[in-house]
Parts: sequence; C-alpha cells; structure tokens
Amino acid sequence: MSRWSLYTWKRDGRSLRRALPTLAVMAALLTTAAGVAAGAAGAVERDVLGSGGLTQVELSSFEGDDSVRPLTDSALRDAEQTPGVRHVVADYSATLYAEDEGTYDLTSHTLTPADDLPVTRGAVPARLGRDQVVLPASAQGTDFAPLLGRTVAFGYTRATGAGAGTTAVVKLHIVALYAPSWQADGPGVAYLSEDTAALLAAARAGQTVEAFRGKEGAQSAVVVVGHQRQVAGIVKSLQSGGFSASAVSDRVRHLPGLFGAADLAMRGGVLVLALGAVWLGAVRAADSARVRIGQLAILRILGSGRAELRRILLGEAALSGGVAGTIGAVVGTGVSVVLAGPLSDVLGLPITVPDALPGLEMAIAALLLPGLGLAAGTLLGSREVLRRDPYLTARSHS
Repeated sequence: MSRWSLYTWKRDGRSLRRALPTLAVMAALLTTAAGVAAGAAGAVERDVLGSGGLTQVELSSFEGDDSVRPLTDSALRDAEQTPGVRHVVADYSATLYAEDEGTYDLTSHTLTPADDLPVTRGAVPARLGRDQVVLPASAQGTDFAPLLGRTVAFGYTRATGAGAGTTAVVKLHIVALYAPSWQADGPGVAYLSEDTAALLAAARAGQTVEAFRGKEGAQSAVVVVGHQRQVAGIVKSLQSGGFSASAVSDRVRHLPGLFGAADLAMRGGVLVLALGAVWLGAVRAADSARVRIGQLAILRILGSGRAELRRILLGEAALSGGVAGTIGAVVGTGVSVVLAGPLSDVLGLPITVPDALPGLEMAIAALLLPGLGLAAGTLLGSREVLRRDPYLTARSHS
C-alpha cells in the first residue's frame, strides 16, 4: 500500500473513505444474518438432532389424499418390519379439559421420541405409562405447578352419535412440566403414552380403540432407526411402500420462519456484499478520481506513474473495506447476540451466546469482502480517469 494512501484517506474527504458507511452496514447485516442462522442451527443440532433426531424418520397421514398410505395398525406393523427399524411410535390427537379445577382445554398428543421437551420440573420417564401425562408449566391462565406429582381427573369427549357426545373422565398422574415456549405441536399440549392418546382419539370418534387404530389410524408416527447411515435407505423403502416419509433431521434443519429467512439472508448476503462492494468501488473510485483529477495530474507530472496512482486508490479501498468489514463484523455479532433471547422464544429452543456467534467462514467473508470488492471496483472505476493526459488536465484545472 502506498504511503500516500493513508494520508489521502485520512485527510481528503473526497477519498474512498466515503464508501465506508455503506459497506459497514452491508457487512453488519451479513454478520447478523449469519449469527441468527448459526444460533438457530446450533440449538437444533444440540437439542433436537443431538437427542436422537439423526436416527428418526417421520411418517405423515394426509386426510383425503388417496396417494398416501393411512397409518393404521397394519401399516405401522409393516413399517416396523422394514430392515433397520427398531420401533414405531404413533401420534394420536384429541383433547383434555378441566374436570375439577381450572378452565383449561388442552390438545393431547403422543409423546414420541422426536419430542425433546424442555422440562422445567419433574422428570419424563423413558416411556410414559398409561396413567401418566406431561403438561406445560402453565396454559390458558392455569398454573400446573401445584399439581405436579398428583393424580388429576381430566375430562374428554366420548362421541355417542352424529354430532352428539358425552363427557368421560380419565385420571392421570402429572409426572413433569415443560416450558410453555415449546410449541412444536402448538400451544398448551398434554403429552400422553401412545395407548392413552389412542384411547382419547378413538372416544372422540365414537369407536373402540381397536376399530379406530385399524381403520382411521394415526395422524403421524416416528420411526426410530438403528443407525444414522440407514435413514436414507429406510426413507426410500417406506416411500416406495406408499408412506409419506421424511427424515426428522431434514425437517428440523429447514425450520420455517425466522431461521429460514436468516439462512436465506446469510447465503444471499455474501453475494450482495461482494457485488455491492464492487459496484460501490467502481462508482466511488470514478467519482473520487474525477473530483481529484487535478491533484492526480500534478502527481503524474512530478513523476508518479499510473501504477503509483492506482496503488494510492487501492490503498484507500483496502483501508475503507478493512475498517468497514471490522465495524460491520463487530456490530453484526453484537446484534446477533442480543437477538439470541428473542430467537429462543420464537423457536422454543434455548440459544446460548456461543450459538449466536457467526461461523468462521461468514466472519472472514464480512471482514474481507468489502475490501476485496471495493478494490476490484476501484480498478474498474479509475481506468478512464487515469488514462487522461496529465499536462492537459493540469492546464485545464490551473
């Protein structure tokens, strides 16, 4: 870098220093998006995939779609007999509501291996018993903490005909409470054993459990696979058997909403920052060279060649890009760390400060791309001005 670069960059307001604010903002946006995406991905990897998601396949049943195999008992047995499958857990949905205390109305689901609940009190056994339930710590204005460890009567609907039904009661022991921010199946969900969840779903349909599981079937199921390397093959095998199957790892790695937007912004941000820096360098370098053309002409007359003048401009570009990249990386990292808390609430997964730090590749991109892009643009933008005859230029500006 020419020794004149630092001097002109600091002292001359017409230097490429003018590009610094715009580049800093672009670098900050890229770093923020990278930090948000990294935080969400880190939480998913640790709290979902790390708990077994890498060895799980999800089966779905789309009502009214004849192309998808319903998840009846016979179909689930076929899925369980697929080589490499350890066991299958079916999810049945119904409703539990207050019988004696409170006014809550909770959706019920089977607690499957894919549900890694953020338990706040109590403990979830390896397999829930028929008379056990896991509830949110609070829901619909009801605090369930005083009920932890107690057996509580819950109401559920038993259909008796078309549009008619009666109330039945089931007593369940509350073994654990989880953070209400966990809403993978929606807000305020009660998690039950597979048998109990099927019982409630069958009662709501006005059928026996055997008839319901044999004809209606589950709305989804989780297939637990022996090893991660078997997942892809088992997914293909299940799909060829008519099931709607997908790896749990694929689903959670492509979470919608903020995580997906941040991941898209991170990928596009690299291209935008690089192209933006080149464009800004070309425009700013051309403008800077034109307004300083008299100054550059005098340097040419005093013996500086085009290469020396080009080094001065490139030095200014490197200084502007380096400072912009540093400021952007620091500010963007700070913003992503601040967003870790709100992002945890959105995803329902705890995101730590280390999770929210952008990856090394993105940090390097934010630091280097502004300077490299600005330098490339400078070479393009200054060519026409530097070709002019210095003597004619100096005479016209005298």
